[in-house]
Amino acid sequence: MTYDTKSGTGGDQRTRARGMGLAAVRGLALALVSLPGAVLCFVLSLVSIALIPIGVGIVTTPWVLTGVRVFADWRRVLAAEWGGVRIPPAYRPLPKDANPWARTFGMLGDPATWRDLRWLPVDMTAGFVTALLPAVLLLYPLEGFAIAAGLWRVFTDVGGGTYWYGFVPVTGQASALGAGALGLGLLFLAHFYTPRLLQTHFRLTRAVLGSNQGELAERVRVLTETRRDAVDTSAAELRRIERDLHDGAQARLVAMGMDLGTIEMLLDKDPEQARRLVAQARQSSVDALSELRDLVRGIHPPVLAERGLGDAVRALALRLPVATEVNVELSGRAEAPVESAAYFAVSEVLTNAVKHADADRIWIDLHHTDGRLRITVTDNGKGGAVIGTGSGLAGIERRLGTFDGVLAVSSPAGGPTMVTMEIPCALS
Repeated sequence: MTYDTKSGTGGDQRTRARGMGLAAVRGLALALVSLPGAVLCFVLSLVSIALIPIGVGIVTTPWVLTGVRVFADWRRVLAAEWGGVRIPPAYRPLPKDANPWARTFGMLGDPATWRDLRWLPVDMTAGFVTALLPAVLLLYPLEGFAIAAGLWRVFTDVGGGTYWYGFVPVTGQASALGAGALGLGLLFLAHFYTPRLLQTHFRLTRAVLGSNQGELAERVRVLTETRRDAVDTSAAELRRIERDLHDGAQARLVAMGMDLGTIEMLLDKDPEQARRLVAQARQSSVDALSELRDLVRGIHPPVLAERGLGDAVRALALRLPVATEVNVELSGRAEAPVESAAYFAVSEVLTNAVKHADADRIWIDLHHTDGRLRITVTDNGKGGAVIGTGSGLAGIERRLGTFDGVLAVSSPAGGPTMVTMEIPCALS
């Protein structure tokens, strides 16, 4: 029993140590990338908005603000992946055929745009510090250990006789040991607080970037628009089904009925011609049946109804011309409308990856946690995917918005592209 307890304690310590190191590395990478990114986005936004009165900003502002949204969405993905902090976007949809003037003032009239712009200076200051602190707290003690080991002589020579390590003035071996003790204390604090500091960074991001209770009316407006989009999409889908039935299966069935009438008249006069028409009618029935099956599969795939979302996505992956890995961790099934929305959203993302990303490998991950169905599709293609640029991602966002779901895209130039979808739901 004693051995098991020690073994479990050792495992916990190793896990904590790995978490500490991972938080430090992630915080350092985040600080090094986010600082120049936030500064660039903020400066370009200010310059572009300032150029609106002379007309140049009318053209540049939509592009700049779209870049800011991509940067903010990337941070939303990292907040969810690295810190478990969800920051749902609440951008107002823009008309697809909007001119630069309408796009510029439509985006500037969106409260979410101004949240992004307020967040940028916070991210380049307090956000940078909170992201860097985990790495500092882990690496700074190493300097104290080096001083205690004897390198204080080199440091004091450079410092002119006194070298400060934190609040400890190092002038000899005794004070060097004090610096080592301070480093040990900092390392002890890092052992417990490094992962929490990184999560503090993401909570700060949510506090500035996320919507608050005062914007509940805005959230209701967004949901109302997504519901309206869902109704429009359903009407368009019904028209498509009607057109496919009229031009496809119905036409074949009418032709088959005419062939059967002709066959009836030719049975006695020309049996050979009648046999040829029978074969033609048989082929028409096979084609009509195939078209009806394709139509039904497009409305609601049988594998989705019978075996659930996980197996339906696996079936999608098997039909792709790209090597695809699927990881499913679902303990049950969601409601049929949620499964259908998730299935067609994944299908659209995979279609984009195959057609536009030039990817040769795709990874799909489905799991359910904290009352949310979370789907991540990653490809190693050329990147550059942006919501609202005709890639189909805007339609996916509207489809998910019907169920209060969110879509986040991280797709830097050169790849990889990560599309994350979340839908609140319960599993049965």
